[in-house]
Amino acid sequence: MLRRRARRVQQDDDPLDAAQERRVRAVLALGGVPQADLPDGVQQVRLRLLEREAKGYEAPRDVSAWAAVVASNLAMDWHRAKKRQERLGERLASLRQHEHPSGEDTSVLSLAVAQGLDELPDQQRQVLLLRFFADLPVRSIAQELGVPEGTVKSRLHTAVRALRARLHEDEVV
Repeated sequence: MLRRRARRVQQDDDPLDAAQERRVRAVLALGGVPQADLPDGVQQVRLRLLEREAKGYEAPRDVSAWAAVVASNLAMDWHRAKKRQERLGERLASLRQHEHPSGEDTSVLSLAVAQGLDELPDQQRQVLLLRFFADLPVRSIAQELGVPEGTVKSRLHTAVRALRARLHEDEVV
């Protein structure tokens, strides 16, 4: 029944608009999900939104923020399941080159950032991606993750400091 509903919703009234889908794809990609699995990840987010509806839960106040958090949780699941440090760097550099083909410096920076992200603890990586890549405000991140805003700010501060130190250590910036 859910599959039929999912097909009907996807054809008629997709629960994710194009911008939300791009954000979900980006969060999944930066979280380490292989390119080949991105469509499955987007479908998982759609399915979870439909499951919420089927269970009678209210629609999220901010579907975009909710979808980004679900996507980041899916990415964390993939991250825990696979050792992927080198592949993440290659994928991120590849994505970065397609978006901004600006040469070797951009590729080096992208690889360094990807490796730095990969070394962060899961919770720090998650808030960093949600805040700076998904462009969610601290309040939305805190609400969606069910933690105080101060916790989000603390994790962000620690993550940014660690990433900055890593980039200086590698003499990238």
